[in-house]
This record gives sequence, C-alpha cells and structure tokens, in this order.
Amino acid sequence: MVSGSREMDHMSPRLRAFLSEPIGEKDVAWVDGVSRELAINLVTKGFNKAYILLGQFLLMHKNEAEFQRWIICCCGATEHEARQSSTCLKEWCACFL
Repeated sequence: MVSGSREMDHMSPRLRAFLSEPIGEKDVAWVDGVSRELAINLVTKGFNKAYILLGQFLLMHKNEAEFQRWIICCCGATEHEARQSSTCLKEWCACFL
C-alpha cells in the first residue's frame, strides 16, 4: 500500500480512501478528481467503473500528460480534475501493480 505516513498526510481524504483497497467494482465517481459532472460525462462515454478508466490510463502507458489531454478533450474535465484523476490513478498503480 502507500508507504509512510508522511505521504499519506499530503493526500486528500478521497484519494486516501481510493488507495486503501483494490478498485473492484467501484463506480468512476470514486476516482479522486472526478466531479459529479465529469462522472456523468464519463458514464455517457462508457467509463462507468473506475477500472475502465484505469484501463484507459494503462492503454496510454501511464502517461499522465496524455491521459490529462484525453480526459479534458474527450470527456470535458477541467485541468484540475485531469491532474487530480491522473495522480489518483498513478498512485493506485504504484500501490497495486
């Protein structure tokens, strides 16, 4: 899992909760940085589960900049949402892959 309490101190409660366990069948709205509006846009495009969004991140070879461009252009994310969600998925990969 996440190493060191110091790293945990800098995480939002939502990110900490997301990283506390495997993705399983969590809805996409569980991903840190995904607002209600962005979740609706993602679900409309077929990304209803966190693992499906993670799959998109992995298809982009965990390239945060590419993922951020995609989620902004294709799904209507703000820059802040894009950064937060890519960080969340990157951190989850570091913990579980």
